[in-house]
Amino acid sequence: MTTIHANTSRDALSRLESMVAMANFNLPEKAVRQQIAAAVGLVVQISRLSDGSRRVLNVSEITGMENDVVSMQDIYTFVRRGIGPSGTVIGSFRPSGIRPKFLEKLRVAGILLPQELFEQVTEVS
Repeated sequence: MTTIHANTSRDALSRLESMVAMANFNLPEKAVRQQIAAAVGLVVQISRLSDGSRRVLNVSEITGMENDVVSMQDIYTFVRRGIGPSGTVIGSFRPSGIRPKFLEKLRVAGILLPQELFEQVTEVS
């Protein structure tokens, strides 16, 4: 587990790649990306909101490589609804509806998560 300062989950991977380049390991770009894709399972993006609070804005799973690009899929995203009367950011954390690939590893380890955790919520107006 580590922290990286970046604006998005994708930016965090780019920053990690840049840090490897600055270490002068002289590895090809593709090899660095393959190592990142193999070593990193999830990226949790936390950000300070306009009201000064910090919230998890996004949870993304690294799913592997497609050509020379690290593949990611959002599992959860914070959806902003506006600003409340006291100036606080209003919103909710929503699943994307995508079932993470890491669930099988958790199941083998004896951790069973209910499917409902990953089901997309339908809005009722």
